[in-house]
Amino acid sequence: MERIVAYCGLVCSECEAYLLTQANDTAGLEQLAAKWRLEYNAPDMTVANVMCDGCLAGERLNSYCGMCPIRACGSERGVANCAHCADYACANLQQFFNLAPSARETLEEIRRTL
Repeated sequence: MERIVAYCGLVCSECEAYLLTQANDTAGLEQLAAKWRLEYNAPDMTVANVMCDGCLAGERLNSYCGMCPIRACGSERGVANCAHCADYACANLQQFFNLAPSARETLEEIRRTL
């Protein structure tokens, strides 16, 4: 499978929501929605909220990715991901890295190849 890196540096192609959506695994998506309802204190989360075709696809996005300001910015700027942005690493991205340090590692790896 091709590695899909989101604007923020998360790897969509390794995300449970992405993998279950691509496999059309309804039971798995139900379990993931139940798990995320607890983890994110989101009692109204449904399967539709976790289905995702990846950040760059823009069709079915899980509920957070659909409203993510980093995704919106990257899409507006037309970059492949934030590693390609002239304003790397902006305040929004720095804040996100506190929550997802692996995303920083991914983007730094990409920047080294540019």
